[in-house]
Amino acid sequence: MSDAQPIFTALAAGLSLLFLGLSHRANRRRRLVKALPTSQVHGVFIGLSELKGTAETEAPFSARLSKRPCVLYSWTVSEHWRRTVHENYKDAQGRSQTRTRVESGSTVVASGGESAPFYLRDESGVILVRPEGAEVKSSTLFSETCTPLDSLYYKKGPAGAIPNSTFTRTFYETGIVLHSRIFLVGQARERQDVVAPEIASAEGVPMFLITVETEEQVVRGYGNSLHVWTALGLIAAGGAAWLGWEYWPTVFAAAGLYLTLWLCTWIWMFYNSLVDTRNRVRQGWSQIDVQLKRRHDLIPNLVSVVEELRGHERETQESLAAMRNQLQASPKGERGPDFQGLVTTVIGIAEAYPELKSATAFLDLQRQLVETEQRIALARAYYNDIATAYNTRLEVMPEAIIAKLRGFRLVNLLESSGFERATVDVHLAD
Repeated sequence: MSDAQPIFTALAAGLSLLFLGLSHRANRRRRLVKALPTSQVHGVFIGLSELKGTAETEAPFSARLSKRPCVLYSWTVSEHWRRTVHENYKDAQGRSQTRTRVESGSTVVASGGESAPFYLRDESGVILVRPEGAEVKSSTLFSETCTPLDSLYYKKGPAGAIPNSTFTRTFYETGIVLHSRIFLVGQARERQDVVAPEIASAEGVPMFLITVETEEQVVRGYGNSLHVWTALGLIAAGGAAWLGWEYWPTVFAAAGLYLTLWLCTWIWMFYNSLVDTRNRVRQGWSQIDVQLKRRHDLIPNLVSVVEELRGHERETQESLAAMRNQLQASPKGERGPDFQGLVTTVIGIAEAYPELKSATAFLDLQRQLVETEQRIALARAYYNDIATAYNTRLEVMPEAIIAKLRGFRLVNLLESSGFERATVDVHLAD
């Protein structure tokens, strides 16, 4: 064995572990995309969400090179160079020699782009997307290579040249065109300006992806990466064994060990993914409790209004009793009461007694109650979406085996009516 063989053996072993990690990462992302339910905009609330729709904005950008209307874009100008390098070296007899080689490449001499929050629209509505921090896979909008004889060379590029320039430049631009279809996986949170969700970057979220590819293409891409990294890891593990011992049985043993490690990480990933989905179900249920508690806290205000407006005490007290009956959610996993919204009842009282409309306290109570009912609707829709996805995973192979061994149980969905979600008022570009 030469002195360099241990180094190459260690390097090959390290590469096999690196490829194992990359394979596990691709598999985890692939499973995450497949496991998440594709929500409609009206059903998005708090948590990791998957959406499909078109990219819209009120004020689209005009891309610098292609001039196409976009919600975001970026561009680069690369200048090509070539140089001749002379270097001295010693040959096998120790004599000084000189050799010449030609190096070439390209250097980015200008770049830029524009990005701002935009909307994703589907048949149910729109949701605001803040793309900062996202992994964006956009379309190619412009790609052209030219010389100074082309007006584009200096019109859209810098006036000066780089050292050893060949006076050839490549102009390249990518972006998401207005009205183009996009696929998105990201964290939903509540907006600060209106009662509606938005998608934005967040700490600890496993994925924030905005792409013009379809869900099937994304899943297939991660699947291809999984296969490539697994194969490379297997080759690296066998290469490490061959370099270390130059004995075929050790190569097969190393390959078997690598596949065993891969299987262990696969089971580990599946189990952690099921736990993560179960925790999202629990999070969805807790959001319902939070919003019901918010509604409960409005009752003292309603009592105060009743005391001041005794003429309408009977009708308002009936609404109060209905609210009290809806304060408690059922235990997780059991069918709960029909969380019927109360906005219609309160509005009906106001219409029956016009003088209530002039009472500031009543109007403020009505506004807060409307917002609270909308939040409850959002929380309930998110819970049902993620619970459905969780139940599906517990019933399909191979997750069903792991779920049964580890005691995962199905959860029931909420049945409710009377919820309405306010329309987000935006004026999108044509």
